[in-house]
Amino acid sequence: MEAVRAVLLVQLIVAGIEAALTRGQQRAAAAVEKDGKYWLDQGLRDIQERLTRRQITGRAKNVIMFLGDGMSVTTVTAARIYQGQQEGRSGEESVLSFEKFPWTGLSKTYCVNSQVADSACSATAYLGGVKANIGTIGVTANVKMGDCHAMTNTSNHVTSVLEWARRAGKSTGIVTTTRVTHASPAGTYAHTAKRDWEGDQDVKKDKEDPEVCPDIATQLVTQLPGRDINVILGGGRSNFVEKDIKDEEGREGRRKDSQNLIKMWAADKERRNATHKYVWDKQGLLKLDTNTTDYLLGLFSASHIPYALHAGKKRPSLTLMVQKALEILKKNPNGYFLFVEGGRIDHAHHDTEARRALHETVEFSEAVDAAVQAVKEDDTLIVVTADHAHTMTMSGYPARGNDILGLAGTSDIDYLPYSTLSYANGPSNHDRHDFSRDNMERDDYKFPSAVPERVETHGGDDVSVYARGPRAHLLTGVMEQSTLASVMGYAACIGPHQQICEASTNHLQT
Repeated sequence: MEAVRAVLLVQLIVAGIEAALTRGQQRAAAAVEKDGKYWLDQGLRDIQERLTRRQITGRAKNVIMFLGDGMSVTTVTAARIYQGQQEGRSGEESVLSFEKFPWTGLSKTYCVNSQVADSACSATAYLGGVKANIGTIGVTANVKMGDCHAMTNTSNHVTSVLEWARRAGKSTGIVTTTRVTHASPAGTYAHTAKRDWEGDQDVKKDKEDPEVCPDIATQLVTQLPGRDINVILGGGRSNFVEKDIKDEEGREGRRKDSQNLIKMWAADKERRNATHKYVWDKQGLLKLDTNTTDYLLGLFSASHIPYALHAGKKRPSLTLMVQKALEILKKNPNGYFLFVEGGRIDHAHHDTEARRALHETVEFSEAVDAAVQAVKEDDTLIVVTADHAHTMTMSGYPARGNDILGLAGTSDIDYLPYSTLSYANGPSNHDRHDFSRDNMERDDYKFPSAVPERVETHGGDDVSVYARGPRAHLLTGVMEQSTLASVMGYAACIGPHQQICEASTNHLQT
């Protein structure tokens, strides 16, 4: 017992020393910042850094796209501060991994028929290079949401960067914290008139025939490019397992067609004599021998993967999934395309749970950093962006270093406190009250919203684009969201702009 007490005492002393050092560093930084020369010197360093940036004009062997679902500019700012404060600093000076990228721009996110985008039409834009109608995936604007007949017309289909890469002989992969059949990852492989048609039961619910308009999970396992995707990691196991059958965690499947798509996926690989592995938890992923695995299917939850704040030991982190995916994909000498989504940023915002949204964004940033450390800048284009914004705002005049998840000040009308972060609409306690009495430390604390809604909506703001690697300098300025796919294809010399890229590359080499 005395030994335990001694260890605890040492830990407390060390923690106290570290806290004192942090406070001392903050006081020293605050003193330095009062000198105008400090800011002028920093400006000069920024100029010098920008003067040394080089445009990498060679061909991208590999392309990695990171999609922070719902990661608005405000989300990035707040997450940056949250990250710094978690590390014991004031937070404002903190930098997320992708904010270090040399090239940045803004993307216009509207759909053909909607001023504010959803994750379906936006996925068609940034992955297929074509803007579409809200609620549809992988089809042109000739297809309205729910139009099964128009969906079956292949002339209305839009191919994605992943499909362009597959046709060029590259390996492909999708990694997400949502269901792998959810709107964003589905944009890499599916063609559907309705994003909700994730399983056959969803198609039938709308009184349509899944034999005519196949569900998204079926498309992933049985059609191209889905069945050729080398790495598929995420949630959504229930859409692959038949009803009345329980999965590895005792959760019942949702399918009504008596098909087990996980077994069908494995059977397809066996017919092709391809090495493959299905895993359903973190341990299975950790034990995986990536050197002897060409195809990997990992479904880590019946629905979405739980939030990172309480994911549990069975759930792999986004970083781990990215690392394992890259180990498999990098074996292809022709290169690869990998799509990675931090999808639960969006879900937390919809519930006005800002703490979870910011934590998910920081985890997303860590996954980006893991990819940066694993690849070469000269041959790998990395693009980080969002599909749409949210209505969260950061306002008031809180002091420097104020808790980003805390209170900003007091209203001069009703004299009640208000939080730094709030939402234009969404679920919360909508009556004005003394927020200082709330337990804002809870993971699921719902931040205030102005307009009561069961679910908070998306925002129509432009979203940021961050890029590094070959042709990354093309992703600057303000652009249509659909331009992102064109640039990724052009950089890798794949897809509809392949010939233009090849001509440009040959010109540079002569």
